[in-house]
Amino acid sequence: MKKSRIVGTLWIIVIIVCALIIHDMLFPVNWQTANRNSAGIAPKPQEVREAVVQVYTARVYNWRGYFAVHPWIAVKKKDADSYTVYQVTAWNKYRFGTTVSNQSDIPDRYWYGRKPQLLQDLRGQTAETAIPKIEKAVADYPYSQDYELWPGPNSNTFIAYIIRNVPELTADLPPTAIGKDFIGYKQFVAPSATGSGYLFSVLGLFSLSAGWKDGIEIGLLGLNFGIDWYRPAIKLPLLGRIGMRR
Repeated sequence: MKKSRIVGTLWIIVIIVCALIIHDMLFPVNWQTANRNSAGIAPKPQEVREAVVQVYTARVYNWRGYFAVHPWIAVKKKDADSYTVYQVTAWNKYRFGTTVSNQSDIPDRYWYGRKPQLLQDLRGQTAETAIPKIEKAVADYPYSQDYELWPGPNSNTFIAYIIRNVPELTADLPPTAIGKDFIGYKQFVAPSATGSGYLFSVLGLFSLSAGWKDGIEIGLLGLNFGIDWYRPAIKLPLLGRIGMRR
């Protein structure tokens, strides 16, 4: 009986998600008029003089948001009057010749109608220490001329690369961050995001990561499944992280 209830619940979830996807495909939101305002999460630079570093993700635009997220890092140096936002987009390459975007911007914008989620927030001396390392990681990112929606390198690959190269950053990107496990065309092993374990990956198509603060996560064709025991939760494709938030 218990098994049949679980299967029935899963089928209901699948039907609901499919219905929502079909609805968004038939009645897409106009990206030009979609909400791009502040979500009110980040501190205003005029009110907080200390250094700030924040890692965000948001579901991507339109029906694709049921499958994937887009991440970015916002940085405010001590006494600065604005934030610098680092992210990767395909259209940035078409406009400026590089996928990496580095510009003064609102740190916690809605991502074309999708509310952002704050994954990590550094303040004060910790943020000051992290900022030069973030700037170096951005400059050293090896795929600034490459962009593949699936399996990577893409926007999630970029943020995962920065996290791995900045010890102060320990944000665990959600299982819906397709591309986060892409670590290179010839590299197969890398530290996990939190630095407490390791990631084995083959072009991001097959991956296995494990660590004390990461839990264990298995990826197949960009779909990730896992268990987090440090902050109890399960990780699933489409649904993301279910349980205690980081």
